Amino acid sequence: MIFGLTGGIASGKSTVLNQFAHLGAKIIESDRIAHDIYAKGKPVYKKIIKQFGREVLNAEKNIDRRKLGKIVFSNQSQRKKLEKITHPEIIAEIKNQINRFKRSNKVIMVDAPLLFEAKLQKMFDKIIVVWIPEKVQIQRLIKRDKITKAEAQKRLSAQISLDKKKKIGDYVIDNSGSPAATAAKIKCFWQVFGQGPVKPSKKVTLVGACRAI
Repeated sequence: MIFGLTGGIASGKSTVLNQFAHLGAKIIESDRIAHDIYAKGKPVYKKIIKQFGREVLNAEKNIDRRKLGKIVFSNQSQRKKLEKITHPEIIAEIKNQINRFKRSNKVIMVDAPLLFEAKLQKMFDKIIVVWIPEKVQIQRLIKRDKITKAEAQKRLSAQISLDKKKKIGDYVIDNSGSPAATAAKIKCFWQVFGQGPVKPSKKVTLVGACRAI
């Protein structure tokens, strides 16, 4: 079974993904793929420099994602240009990894932050949304990236809101509580879905007890 795991910036997707990996899921990380295709000399690296200039490079001539982010998060047109460069490469590699992992007959978890924005729903059997309240999301983003509240809000505005994703995903993991509470929800989810191709139609919000599934 192939799950798309999505959420929003600073929602805690990586933590959730790591716990699924510990439980035995095969993991595909879009962000890691993005880092790989940004590597010096790769086609995407060259296209980004051509599009955005050498000012997005750091002292080692690698792409500085923070510098690039300042450009694309403040300008929708520029963001779309970046997505046009990167999304085809990322999607192609996700598909390659899915095809390799299918042979293992294990549950596959694909970390896809922009799953809905890039309209990738059909790639997955079911979609899990990692959700937190927007207020908490902004606080975490400010603390993590050391940015202003205005900058955090601008970044959030570039994505579909978590409240909307919560409504259109198949399953929701509320990550606004303690790490232990989130871990309990993930274990509950795994008890139902970790051992076979179960595809219930009922929408589920994992609120902390296995009876919620």
